[in-house]
Amino acid sequence: MNSNQKNQPSIKWSMRVGTLAGIAVYVHATFFILLLWIALSYWRSEQSLQAVAQGVGFILALFGCVVLHELGHALTARRFGIKTRDITLLPIGGVASLEKMPDDPRQEILVALAGPAVNIVIAGLIWLWLSLQQMVIPDQLSSMLTGNMLQQLLVVNLFLAGFNLLPAFPMDGGRVLRAVLAMRMDRAAATRRAASVGQAFALWLGLVGMLYNPFLLFIALFVWIGAMAEAGTEEIRSLLHGNALAHAVITHFESLSPQDSLARAIKLTLDGVQKDFPIIQNGEIIGVLTQEDLLRGLHEQGALAVVRDYMQTNIEQADVNESLESVMKRLQSCGCRLLAVTENGQLAGIVNIDNIMELARIEAALKEGNRTLRGRIP
Repeated sequence: MNSNQKNQPSIKWSMRVGTLAGIAVYVHATFFILLLWIALSYWRSEQSLQAVAQGVGFILALFGCVVLHELGHALTARRFGIKTRDITLLPIGGVASLEKMPDDPRQEILVALAGPAVNIVIAGLIWLWLSLQQMVIPDQLSSMLTGNMLQQLLVVNLFLAGFNLLPAFPMDGGRVLRAVLAMRMDRAAATRRAASVGQAFALWLGLVGMLYNPFLLFIALFVWIGAMAEAGTEEIRSLLHGNALAHAVITHFESLSPQDSLARAIKLTLDGVQKDFPIIQNGEIIGVLTQEDLLRGLHEQGALAVVRDYMQTNIEQADVNESLESVMKRLQSCGCRLLAVTENGQLAGIVNIDNIMELARIEAALKEGNRTLRGRIP
């Protein structure tokens, strides 16, 4: 692993724009496309640079509120010892990359509600400011959508709070629903139930979109995919829970030495299915040569180049008795292609995400088989 991999954003094609409360804030490249589209839309309709500036300024202020929404999640999770890797702004909203959601349902409810609560507080502060400035506040919120920027932000923050409280994944309300259900059943079953509610909501939203507003189809697709992803992630988590790393260790693997040429890596790649090779010296893993490293070396120096010039160093280690769940999280957070597995301080093998996922698929098949057998027993 390169030493700077831990500083990479959770979502690719994102650019770091700052830090809030010790949490890195990134903006996805597609966000700038949104700003460009907004600017062009205002220019075509108003033919005024002032209108363009106001339109773009409103979007930036809106997404500032989105950042604060995600910061609410992150700071509440921090109270329960859960770190947030970063916050990323996308055209459809923001994502706070928490290490995990709390295992305690009550804590999960607090973390989930923290985001909408921030939007409600922002709306309240704007209302208070408008009142102190003796600005006219219409009786109906819909009338404020055509008002000044502050009035529009008040309405949008209330909308964000309400929309995120809908009981459907991946919105915050879906996590609240899952937490409430988890108080009465196991977490995996609660997640499946909440995900089903989210998919049902997506179908309804898609139907409304076809009849009235095609943009709702995009939101429906986002909700559907989010619900499926949440259910899949929790299913894998439940399958790995309680299993030790020893069940997924790869003990038979090809390796390279630092002095080997890339030609040997080519031969090993073509002879088998292994793509990433640990570099071993004196019985210890000192690096890894990934397929990307190999291709880069071949492009720059050819097959006679030496492995040491292109291997990644600072390989992380995991004890054979460590839980598979924690190892999976480490592999995902560090961006590592593999970990060196040790037993009593000695190299016992390697592990990568592919092998852990293969074990999860086997566990799922065994679990389903046991359900089928129980169903057949009279």
